[in-house]
Amino acid sequence: MSIKTQEYRAAKLCKAFKELREGGFALQSPWSLKHKHVQHLVDTWIAAGQSGGTIENKLTYLRALAQWMGKTNLIGSLDDYADREALGLKRSYVATEDKSWAAHGVDAVAKIEEIAQTCPYTAVQLKLQAAFGLRIEESFMLRPAEAARNPRMLAVTRGTKGGRPREVPVETKIGILEEAARLSNGLTGSTVPADRTISQWRDWYYYVLGKHGVTKRGMGITSHGLRHEYLQTLYKETTGVEAPIKRAGERPDPQLHEEAMRRVVEAAGHSRLTKSGAYLSTFAMQDRMQRKLPTVDEARDALKAAAGNKSHAAKALGISRQGLYRILGAGEK
Repeated sequence: MSIKTQEYRAAKLCKAFKELREGGFALQSPWSLKHKHVQHLVDTWIAAGQSGGTIENKLTYLRALAQWMGKTNLIGSLDDYADREALGLKRSYVATEDKSWAAHGVDAVAKIEEIAQTCPYTAVQLKLQAAFGLRIEESFMLRPAEAARNPRMLAVTRGTKGGRPREVPVETKIGILEEAARLSNGLTGSTVPADRTISQWRDWYYYVLGKHGVTKRGMGITSHGLRHEYLQTLYKETTGVEAPIKRAGERPDPQLHEEAMRRVVEAAGHSRLTKSGAYLSTFAMQDRMQRKLPTVDEARDALKAAAGNKSHAAKALGISRQGLYRILGAGEK
């Protein structure tokens, strides 16, 4: 586990104990942690509108702490504390929103050039993300001078998720590596200035993006959207058809679709084909999203016809039980 991950988990654990104190549980030691405290935390996170995935991650951090203390059975899964389906907390690994900059009407080239006026280092890291589908940390830690020695394939080995290395085609983008190499520092070879730690640089990086509106609250985008855009483009280049998330209405040859998903997960640094859905979505998901949802009255009628059985009512309406809960919940507001 990287130092960055350890710091992140420690911060989340400290915040959890702070939330317990704010909720009236002034624990003097982590050894005092009990089931009722975890239940309170989960209830607090649900009330705050946090997603099922976020809550699951926090429980994972608490579970690791509990296991270290020898309390191996203390922390359960989210299902042990809440009805995930009823509360709409079922985790989905398939994109329902296009996070690319293009989808939000943002010209990536123009915006990055604008950012370069404030910080050329941040700008070149964004260029690396856009050109090669790098994660943010990967763009920080890449040594472009080394990478530029191979004009055909870019070896991504530092800052990768799970320490999994991969190679990405350079194609016609050698110029971006050469530009990054000119900005790299002489000590580490990365594009993070020598007088900054990774942590300090990360803070500066997000400050620069915020200054130029590259936030969810600002322009509705994050720099991670450049990675999405790269992988969506890779899919189109392979199949000749837009990725499912684009909702273009066209479907590719099944074999080309399979090949495109394979190329996407390899370029992204994943191992399972299903991971492509996080960037591309799926045609099945898009079909469900575009299907006309039942009205509140239709949902109530179906529930009545099913004698109150929500599973049967949802099946009759052609939706999930979670979807039925949402429709009925909207009618009660």
